[in-house]
Amino acid sequence: QVQLVESGGGLVQAGGSLRLSCAASGRTFSSVAMGWFRQAPGKDREFVAYINWNGGDTYYGDSVRGRFTISRENAKNTLYLQMSSVKPEDTAVYYCASYYSGSRSNIQSYEYWGQGTQVTVSS
Repeated sequence: QVQLVESGGGLVQAGGSLRLSCAASGRTFSSVAMGWFRQAPGKDREFVAYINWNGGDTYYGDSVRGRFTISRENAKNTLYLQMSSVKPEDTAVYYCASYYSGSRSNIQSYEYWGQGTQVTVSS
């Protein structure tokens, strides 16, 4: 089992930057691929980014590609999401999750989830 705790959310102005963190404990973090998702009020949970176990393979959702960067520091059991050039439409609760199998962008492919951290982008 993996326990995940997100942090780093908050209020940021459009065009600004924010870095989210996801601290993992339990099962060996360094052997697990990870992902970030987000959910805005009244909308379905949306895929944001994926990273494999050693950071050598990443994949992004169309709405964030070129603006967000996923990374990980296995020595610290921590996953990151660097958000740049943020837009009001990036406002959502952001979740980290551990990948299990299947399509990298599919919610059903992820096994354990954190509680989420709120990101609000003001215009």
